[in-house]
Amino acid sequence: EEQLVESGGGLVQSGGSLRLSCEASGFAFDDYTVGWFRQAPGKEREGVSSINHGDGSTVYRDSVKGRFTISKDTAKNMVYLQMNSLKPEDTASYYCAGEASPLTTSARLSTTAYRHWGQGTQVTVSS
Repeated sequence: EEQLVESGGGLVQSGGSLRLSCEASGFAFDDYTVGWFRQAPGKEREGVSSINHGDGSTVYRDSVKGRFTISKDTAKNMVYLQMNSLKPEDTASYYCAGEASPLTTSARLSTTAYRHWGQGTQVTVSS
């Protein structure tokens, strides 16, 4: 069974850092494009970052550029999201997602492009 499990969320003060982890079981991340998404209460789920399985290229939403970094460890079958300089507006449930089919750059932050999803981990940033 293909499964994604996120971890690493928590409560942090504004300006602090967290590293989220996404572990895959049942499939190899090396063959998948992996994305991080977030959803705040009352808002739609939005793409945060994505890393391509082929060339390892990354994309970020504008509001996190320079603060968040996505990376993967294929040996451990893990994908990470390092989040620095966190702001209260980063508060949300964070989800990782995987997709084996090739994705265009514009699709890589789209929720509809991914078929496999984790259950999410909560990130709360206090002001």
